[in-house]
Amino acid sequence: MLFNLKLLVANKLIFTGFLVVLLDQITKFWMENYHSVTHNYGAAFGLFQGGRILFILVGILVLYLIYKWRNSYNNFALGLLLGGVIGNLIDRVVRVYVVDFIDLGFWPSFNVADSAATVGVILLIYYHWKD
Repeated sequence: MLFNLKLLVANKLIFTGFLVVLLDQITKFWMENYHSVTHNYGAAFGLFQGGRILFILVGILVLYLIYKWRNSYNNFALGLLLGGVIGNLIDRVVRVYVVDFIDLGFWPSFNVADSAATVGVILLIYYHWKD
């Protein structure tokens, strides 16, 4: 069988990352077609505009580090980070910009991938300090 759901669910890192990418890309597609969005050509908070190649390389480096750091202890947090990185990498490669659509007014706009990556990093810091 090409798609083994039991294996996917058993691997928290891959399953979490897959769900984040799926939710991120669906929400970006929906928002871009039916609502107003921000096209972010920079990094976090729109900083470093025009650094697309650098951001793609940093994303690939983060993917490598996730692969090296994976273990059963932190797979959920790494899965959130994995999904966030892949979600925004897809945008940078396919669209050239990242689609941001969550706008709180007092904070720069962001998306599902940004949120997942942020929560993943916070969990990794918590896991590290907890030990």
